[in-house]
Amino acid sequence: MCKANDNMVSKVQELMEIKKMIESLQNEADAIADEVKAYMGDEETMMAGCYKVTYKEQVSHRIDSAELKKVLGDALEGYYKTIVTRPFKVI
Repeated sequence: MCKANDNMVSKVQELMEIKKMIESLQNEADAIADEVKAYMGDEETMMAGCYKVTYKEQVSHRIDSAELKKVLGDALEGYYKTIVTRPFKVI
């Protein structure tokens, strides 16, 4: 584990303050989006000034790997892909 110098302590504090601001702004944006969606009701598109707003239903199909594993068991082992990540977290 490396020890942070004063500059890094300051940078991490600044990062956390910005993340709080982003969260607050995201909550505000989500509330406004909910208000627009409520106004649109069942309509899929709306022109708002120079902006075209769409709120359309989309359908996607995904494989339920847990259910597939129940059915096929170990036969799936050769089909798994290993993905390595390095998440950055400040807690």
